[in-house]
Amino acid sequence: MSDYGSTPPPPPPSYGAQGAQGAAPPNYLVWAILTTIFCCLPLGVISIVFSAQVNSKWALGDVAGAQESSAKAKKFAIWSAIASAILVVLSVVFVIVLSVVGYNLDTGNDFGY
Repeated sequence: MSDYGSTPPPPPPSYGAQGAQGAAPPNYLVWAILTTIFCCLPLGVISIVFSAQVNSKWALGDVAGAQESSAKAKKFAIWSAIASAILVVLSVVFVIVLSVVGYNLDTGNDFGY
C-alpha cells in the first residue's frame, strides 16, 4: 500500500478571519468611489485599484502588502479630493477674472489708462 494519501491535507485558509495579525487594514473603497465620481477621475480610479487589493492581499496572508495598498488607496483618494478642490478654486477665479475683464470691455473702461 502506498504512503500517498495517508496524511491529511492542510486546513484551508480562513479568509477574512482575524488571526494573529489582528484586524484587516481599512480598504477606503467608499472614499475611492466617491472621489472618482465627484472629484478627480484618474486619481480616484488608482485609489479604487489599490483599495481592491487590500482584502485580497490580507486573505492571502500578505499583511505588509495589504497595509501598503491601504495607505496608497487613502493617499490617492486624498490627492483626488485636493486636486478637485484646486480645480474648483481655479475655475471660480477664472470666471471672476473673465467677468471683470468682460465688464470693462463692454463699458469701455480700460482701468484708467
